[in-house]
Amino acid sequence: MKVILATGIYPPAIGGPATYVAALARELGSKDIDVQVVSYGKASADPKVTMVSLTGGSLIRWFRYAGALNKAAQDADAVIAFSSVSVGVPLILARLKHPKKILRLGGDFFWERYTDRGGSLSLREWYQQRSFVTSCSLLVARFILKKFDHVVFSTEYQKNIYEEFYKDLPPHSVIENTFPTKISSHSMHLLRTSGMKGNVLRLLYFGRFVGFKNLPALIAAMKDLPATKLTLVGDGPMKNRLQKQVRELGIIDRVEFQPTVHGEEKLKIFAAHDALVIPSVTELSPNSALEARSAGLPVLLTRETGLNSALTEGMLLRDLRTLEAIVRAVEEVRTNYESIASKATAELPKRTWSDVATEILTLVSR
Repeated sequence: MKVILATGIYPPAIGGPATYVAALARELGSKDIDVQVVSYGKASADPKVTMVSLTGGSLIRWFRYAGALNKAAQDADAVIAFSSVSVGVPLILARLKHPKKILRLGGDFFWERYTDRGGSLSLREWYQQRSFVTSCSLLVARFILKKFDHVVFSTEYQKNIYEEFYKDLPPHSVIENTFPTKISSHSMHLLRTSGMKGNVLRLLYFGRFVGFKNLPALIAAMKDLPATKLTLVGDGPMKNRLQKQVRELGIIDRVEFQPTVHGEEKLKIFAAHDALVIPSVTELSPNSALEARSAGLPVLLTRETGLNSALTEGMLLRDLRTLEAIVRAVEEVRTNYESIASKATAELPKRTWSDVATEILTLVSR
């Protein structure tokens, strides 16, 4: 069986789709599946990875990507796309006949563009407002969705929203993300010997710097949290704006930016902090939250999340939209830190990449 994984980003780029596709490609390969990855970015030395140049406008990139798909997928059994627009549009342009076309959705392109422009409505609120822009976005999204044989959601939360607002959805299902297993005893020792020291609460944000993550509100809240330090690990289009905000607020001594890290370095970052904070307007399936919980690091997460109750057990879910709400929630973490940290050591349900790959292969075979 040959499967094409078509994604907008792939390592060394950071973000949920990049991490997901890289791990899935490894797992499918271990099951003797012929896997080819197509993505945007600089050329890769890996013969199983085709990278499409980002130069030129959107239309040029889409046609270039469509050409790469035509070359890679002629003899494929399935193409799994991980973006409705940056990959979905090129897949339509490629006009592939043979392979089954599956769209895996872990986000919402048009809502995310709305938040990039400063919008503050949650995913459900944005759909409910039924504005002219939302209505036009639904028309475009509906056209794209109908070009796929099957849509896979990562959460019931998003599936339910789409079932409500897209009455003519293609066949669809939910395949949840992996739930990281407990880390090694050595790494756990690093984390257990860390913990809140003195009166300073060390907060960590780990991920992309994009609109729906609500990072300007988090940084603004730091002005009213003098006994708190914040480290933002990652990259993204908002980085320069966020760094400028930190300088203007005069809090450069308490807010630090670091490049993304992986593996053991990520565990060291976890060990150096007291809690992970994710203040997103809506956060469908935050892998960093699950990784932190697996490592025993307390998590302060927006209550607008697609994670089910079993996965958020041991996390603190709060309204984190505004500066004031973030300040209240952080002070709650500080006041009840020992209790919150204790709950963060509870076991998560076990779900491996082998489980995810098996479910995807069953879908492709069907």
